[in-house]
Amino acid sequence: MMERVGYRAAVNRQPQSLATCLTNLASLAGDVNLEHFRKGPLALVGIGASYQVALAGAHYLRQSGILALPLYPGEFETSDLSLYGGIILLSASGESAEILDAATYAAPLPRMVLCRDAVNPLAELCDLVIAAESGADNGASSTGYTGMLLAIGLLTQALTNRGIPAEITALPETVETLLRTNGPASLRAAERLALSTSIDVVGNGVGLATAGEGVILLREAARMPAFAWDTRNYLHGPMESQDQNTGLIAIGTGREPSIATEAAAFGSAAVLLANRQQTDTATLVVPVPHMSDPIARAIVDIVAIQMVVAEMQDMAGLTDTRFRYPQSDTKRRAAS
Repeated sequence: MMERVGYRAAVNRQPQSLATCLTNLASLAGDVNLEHFRKGPLALVGIGASYQVALAGAHYLRQSGILALPLYPGEFETSDLSLYGGIILLSASGESAEILDAATYAAPLPRMVLCRDAVNPLAELCDLVIAAESGADNGASSTGYTGMLLAIGLLTQALTNRGIPAEITALPETVETLLRTNGPASLRAAERLALSTSIDVVGNGVGLATAGEGVILLREAARMPAFAWDTRNYLHGPMESQDQNTGLIAIGTGREPSIATEAAAFGSAAVLLANRQQTDTATLVVPVPHMSDPIARAIVDIVAIQMVVAEMQDMAGLTDTRFRYPQSDTKRRAAS
């Protein structure tokens, strides 16, 4: 069972967590028989934060030449299994009821699970178990999320017989620097966003997964209504609700900076998460280092958002709060 720590404590321990994950999974290609998963098509099935990992992972796998689809359990269980060459099930706890049901449905196919620890109910159902060993976390996932992102990144390198990119091996140091230097920008962004009635988070590619996870954190940790949008999709109507009462976090350096500028012109609390410096007062920039590797970028970007959310949580008087709506049917724990 996961050791629960406070939200900010979980965010701050990510350099240690990422270093542990790298050590545990660096030799993945040599330690695990991955042949059934090399060609695809692969279904990546997740829910909650793990679905955002599936979204980022499928993007990364497709860029690497393996057809992969991110699916919610309900979508997967209504599809024809003959479509897939293998299934990757994602659940940090290994106890998510919906993913356990998906694993049962996928019994005729090769099944792999990506999780936090190797001992859990889901691992018992699967042929291969890849455990990030990311350690202590909060209910609003920090280390669990970045650990699983790192795991899917390393898995992709193993499936394609490629070396681990330098940006990925340097992640513990990169994230440590970000945590040390981004505090003032995180606080300014939180102060700007905290009075919003709702926040839109916009990103493209792996940035859409980061937007989705950012929304989950805003809702769980700061109890802020929020929604995630694909960058280009946002331009086709959804942006019309932006005004002086709403907030925006735009992730990236493509169309996202101009979206933030346009929203700020209507009085929106606009924040840009990008490898840029502050050039005006209308759009507040939360700087992040440039990352060419999509998984490295996803990890760095979500840590920057986690830092902003930690400040918003404190401002709302919710420091280390627990969930108000515990569910009785979303986890199936192993018998003790």
